[in-house]
Amino acid sequence: MVAFGKYLQRKQIEEWRGYYINYKMMKKKVKQYAEQIQGGSQHPRHVLKDFSRMLDTQIEKTVLFMLEQQGLLAGRLATLRETHDAVLEQPDISKIVELRESYRDVGRDLLQLLVFVELNAIGLRKILKKFDKRFGYRFADYYVKTRADHPYSQLQQVFKHVGVGAVVGAISRNLHELQEHEGSFYSIYDQPVLPLQDPVVEAIKTAVDKLTNSTSFLNFLAQHALIMQDDLQTPSEDTIDERTYHFNSLLLNLGNTFLYMVNTYIIVPTADDYSMSLGAAATVCGVVIGSMAVAQVFSSVYFSAWSNKSYFKPLVFSSIALFIGNLMYALAYDANSIFLLLLGRLCCGLGSARAVNRRYISDCVPLRIRMQASAGFVSASALGMACGPALAGLLQIKFKIYKLTFNQSTLPGWVMAVAWLFYLVWLCISFKEPLRDTEEQEGSNPNETTSMTDREENSRAVEEGLRKPLLITSGLKLEDEDEEDCDESEESAEDSRRPANSFGDAYRLLTPSVKVQLLIYFMLKYAMEILLSESSVVTSYYFGWTTSSVAIFLACLGLTVLPINILVGSYISNMFEDRQILLTSEIIVFIGILFSFNLFVPYTVPQYVISGLVMFVAAEVLEGVNLSLLSRVMSSRLSKGTYNGGLLSTEAGTLARVVADATITLGGYLGRNHLLNATLLPSLVICIGSIVATCCTYNSLY
Repeated sequence: MVAFGKYLQRKQIEEWRGYYINYKMMKKKVKQYAEQIQGGSQHPRHVLKDFSRMLDTQIEKTVLFMLEQQGLLAGRLATLRETHDAVLEQPDISKIVELRESYRDVGRDLLQLLVFVELNAIGLRKILKKFDKRFGYRFADYYVKTRADHPYSQLQQVFKHVGVGAVVGAISRNLHELQEHEGSFYSIYDQPVLPLQDPVVEAIKTAVDKLTNSTSFLNFLAQHALIMQDDLQTPSEDTIDERTYHFNSLLLNLGNTFLYMVNTYIIVPTADDYSMSLGAAATVCGVVIGSMAVAQVFSSVYFSAWSNKSYFKPLVFSSIALFIGNLMYALAYDANSIFLLLLGRLCCGLGSARAVNRRYISDCVPLRIRMQASAGFVSASALGMACGPALAGLLQIKFKIYKLTFNQSTLPGWVMAVAWLFYLVWLCISFKEPLRDTEEQEGSNPNETTSMTDREENSRAVEEGLRKPLLITSGLKLEDEDEEDCDESEESAEDSRRPANSFGDAYRLLTPSVKVQLLIYFMLKYAMEILLSESSVVTSYYFGWTTSSVAIFLACLGLTVLPINILVGSYISNMFEDRQILLTSEIIVFIGILFSFNLFVPYTVPQYVISGLVMFVAAEVLEGVNLSLLSRVMSSRLSKGTYNGGLLSTEAGTLARVVADATITLGGYLGRNHLLNATLLPSLVICIGSIVATCCTYNSLY
C-alpha cells in the first residue's frame, strides 16, 4: 500500500519537479482548514474560496507548463520536417532510419508528458476527494463542473488534449510516410484503413484514449458487465495477462454466457403449456422458470470460489450439469413427472457459470482488450436473451422417435442438451487453463536479466505503464493516508487490501448509496422477470396468443437491449449525469408498471405491448447506468476473491428473479383473471421504494 504523496514523488521527472501540483502542501492546507473551522477562526465559506483559489493556481501552473512542452515538441517536429523533406528528395536508408528514430524520440517524450498530465489529474481528483471527506461537502462536483464548463477553462486543456492530438497526428503521419510501400510514400489521410504499426504511436494512442475521461458505448457496455478491476495493477501483472491470454478460451467463456441465457429464456413461451400437460396449473410456470434461478443463488457462490483455483473444471462441470438438466427437462413429458421437470431446471441452475465468465475476463484478459471483452459479455447475454424465445418460436413441430416425444414443450430441452454436448467437446479441445501466479513464479528464472540503455529502459517503463488503465478513468485508487497514517503496520495495510471472506464482510463494505443501487438492481430485475415469465399466461388468457406470438414478442423485447445501450452509452450519458438518468429511468419504469394494470377498461394488446415495452426499455437503461455507477463506487476490496462485486450483483438479480417467479405461482391461486394485477402490485411497491431511496441518497450518487 503506497501513500499517493510518496508515489507522486517517486514518479516525478526531476527536471519537471516544480511544475507538478503540490499535493503535499494542499494536503496540509486541508488539515489546517479543518483545525481552523473546528476552532471557529475561519468561516466555511472563506475556506471554500481560499481552497478554490489554491486549486486554480496549481492547475494553471501545470497547464501552462504542459502547453510549453507541447510547443517544444512542435518545434522539434518542425525541424524534423525540414530534414524529412530533404530525405524524400534524396532517399538514403541510413538517414531514413535515423529520422524515424528521431520521430520516435519525440513520441517517447510525448508519452512522458502524458504521464505528467495523468499524475496531476490523479492528484487533483484525490485532493478534492480528501476535502469532501474531511468536511462532508460535495465540493468536487461543483469545482469540476464550474471549471470544465467555462469557455476559458484550463481543465479543458487537460481533458481534451487538443495540442496532444496535433502532435500525435504529426508523428503518426511522418512515421507512416517513412515506411516503404512498394517504393511509394502514402499519407495516412489517403489510406486511413492502413494500421499504424509503430509501437510508439500505438502506445501514445492507447495513452490518450485512456486519459480521456469520456463515456463511449464500449465503455458503457463494459461497466454494464460489472467486471470489477483491481485497484493497483503492476506492469508485471499486465505482462502475465499477455502471456496467459488465450483467445479461444475467451470465446468459450462468452459462448457459455450466450448458451446459458438461451437456456434460461427458451422455455418461457412454452412453460405454461408444459406445466398443464403434466397436470399442473398454468401458473406453475413461475416455479418451473424460477427453479433455475433458485439453484443459481447457490451455484454462483461455489463457482466463484472454484474460479480461485481453476477455470476449466468449473466450465466442464457447468456443461455437464446443463446437459443433464436439459435431458431431464425433455424426458419429463414422457415420464409424466412434474418433479422430473423441476429437477431438470434445478440442475440447469446448478450449472450457471456466469461468475466464472466474469472472473475469467477480469483476471485472464489483457488490459488492452478487457473493455472489449466485457462489452462482449454483455452483448452475448443480450443476444442469448433474444435468441431463446425466438428459437422456441421455431420449434413448433411434433413427432415421436420410439417412445420419445418431440414437441414444442420438449424440443427446447433436446436442442439445448445437444448444444451443451457440442460445447463440452469444443471446451475439452480448445480451452487452455491459464497459469496461476505460483506456476509462473516456479517457471521464471530469478537470475534472468535484460540489458538495455538507460533511455531504452525509461521509455519501455513509460510505454508499459501507459498500457495499464490510467488512474483517472479506471478508478485506480492509491492510499490517501496523512503522514501520521504512514506508520501503520504492514499487517494493517494488508488487511485493508484483503478481499471479503463472506457475504457479511462484503455487506459491511457497502456504503448506503451502493446498497440503494443494489436495491434498484433488485427492483428492475424483479419487474423484468414478472413481465417475461408471466407473458405466456397473461397473453393467452387476455388475447389468445399462441406460443409463436409470445416468442416473437419476447424476442423483440430482447432485441431492444443492444440498441438501447448504444443510445445511452453514446449519447444520453454524455448529455446528462448518471444519477439524473438513474432517477428518470426509475420514474419511467414506474409509469410502465402503472399502465400495465388491468383496472377499469377492457385490457387490449396495445396497452399490454406499449406499457411492457416502456417498462422493459426503461429497466434496461436503468440496469446499464446502475451497474456503471456500481463499477465505480464499490469498495476496491470487492474487486477480487470469492465474494466480489460481480457476485453481489449476480446474487441480487438472481434473488429478484426467484421472488418474482414465486410471486407468479402464488398469484395463480387467486385465478388467472387476477394474476396480472396481483404480480404487478409488488413491482409497483418495490419501484416506489427504490425511487424514494434514490431521492434520499441522490446527492451522494456520482
